[in-house]
Amino acid sequence: MQQTASDRPILRSKVFLYITEFFSGMAVMAAELGASRLLAPYFSSSQIVWTIIIGTIMIALALGNMWGGRKADKDPNPDKLYLRIMIAAVWIALIPLLGKYLIIAISGLLIVTVSTNFLIVAAFVSCMIIFVPPLFLLGTVTPGLVKFTTDSLKDNATIVGRLGACNTVGSILGTFLPTFVTIPAVGTFVTFLIFSGLLLALPIIYFAAAKVKRIASAVSIVIFVISGILSPLTGFAFWEGNLTYEGESIYNYLQVKTLADRTILSTNVLFGVQSVTMKQGGLTGLYYDTALAAPALADHADSALILGMGTGTYARQLREYYPKMSIQGVEIDQSITNLAGRYFDEPSDIPVSTYDGRAWLEGTSKKFDVIMVDAYQDITIPFQMSSTEFFTAVRQHLNPGGVMVVNMNMISDGEGSINQALQATISSVFNVGTNFESVVMADVGGTTNRELFAKAPSSERRTSSNKVIEDNTMQRSAQASALQQRTEELTGDAELTDYMGQVASHLVTVDRGNAGDASLVLTDDKAPVEVLGMRAIDELIAQQSGPYKEVLRTQGISGLMKMQ
Repeated sequence: MQQTASDRPILRSKVFLYITEFFSGMAVMAAELGASRLLAPYFSSSQIVWTIIIGTIMIALALGNMWGGRKADKDPNPDKLYLRIMIAAVWIALIPLLGKYLIIAISGLLIVTVSTNFLIVAAFVSCMIIFVPPLFLLGTVTPGLVKFTTDSLKDNATIVGRLGACNTVGSILGTFLPTFVTIPAVGTFVTFLIFSGLLLALPIIYFAAAKVKRIASAVSIVIFVISGILSPLTGFAFWEGNLTYEGESIYNYLQVKTLADRTILSTNVLFGVQSVTMKQGGLTGLYYDTALAAPALADHADSALILGMGTGTYARQLREYYPKMSIQGVEIDQSITNLAGRYFDEPSDIPVSTYDGRAWLEGTSKKFDVIMVDAYQDITIPFQMSSTEFFTAVRQHLNPGGVMVVNMNMISDGEGSINQALQATISSVFNVGTNFESVVMADVGGTTNRELFAKAPSSERRTSSNKVIEDNTMQRSAQASALQQRTEELTGDAELTDYMGQVASHLVTVDRGNAGDASLVLTDDKAPVEVLGMRAIDELIAQQSGPYKEVLRTQGISGLMKMQ
């Protein structure tokens, strides 16, 4: 026999229906926030990924609204509505257990089949498979509740308004609680479990009151408990067996790995190393070594500012080779700063401000001899730290003859590339007046990094040993000799001096001519760094996946399975 709302005593006062709308709205927003954190370690947290998440969830809710409205009119059975809520809750509860495996499987399949827009396609497919089904089911809730709550057209608008208010208030809590409470306190996986558990309680209570669907309720509880027990046992990088630390902050996924000679921090499970400390000191073999040319290129090497302090790798390198320099760090993520002291031996006497790098610059009048901009993580580039306005602020905070060094993560060249845009932007700020040859860059061997050095105009006569950037007619051997001589004067370290000779041999001058089209210059109003970064990752994936694609083309899936 078909059931109606009036047949269920728990629904007669309408209070339970309003509670259902409240927790449904909360679950939708919590799932959306959780989706961003689940995808970020694999695809970054760029605006592109956020757009995909919001777009797919809106599609799911819209389709759910339409289908749910038709179902409510044709078959106004509250049992079926609460069964859909139960299925959605169980699905969300399984996301922390199975979601990471699905993302890796989807990425592995697409990386050898998709030639362009890998980031968009992989994130979109992941969202469609993992998040669309439960949110489609939750999209059916509101039209169903309108059907069950409304008794007459006389108070129809009032009832709909109350339901909308309940949904909105629930959505507000579902937005703030994950971001500021549950994710920082217990992580993404447990956050999914908390909000899926609250959602699951609704159909459990409903069916218990009606004394129906007892088997379905019991099975749902068992699945929830199993996921609750097993999900926290494996992290995002579930294939890693020797992680020293894995956790999350408001801003990042965080992973610390201790190796025989170094300790490294990663904020993304698929791309690169963000910070490193060498247990025996010395050069790291990473871009930090190349960035050590900045003090030697500057007129003076007395002070340094690091925007994007991380765990203090560059600060430790400066402290080791330029011990007399005063250093100021700025890091937006306090959790990373905490890890720096716990695992990375960050010098305790170096002050670190927990602040956005650009906002910190705007709030200080201090000037420095070296400013390191190291705030670009993989393809995630904060647009406010890539514009002419930002680099103008950096230049204003350089002492005369001071040097800015920017770590550009992806070596991506050609028309319209992210590096061409950054080079054009920086060149437009530093190559002005008579200062036409003040920007140089060097690729870091064995990595995907490029270091760009930009020098502020000098207020004093420079010696020949410090004329590396300005004289574009120098032969590279002379450049190497000059940079080595300056490094030897400042540090007296033979290993670093020899390495600076290698750096100098790779220096390329960036002027207005080779920086690219002026239309590529990034501003606060127009800085499409997400799209440009996506192109860079496409190029990198194309290079790395080429052999696998060839095996797939010639030998099929069986050939891929045989590859080690």
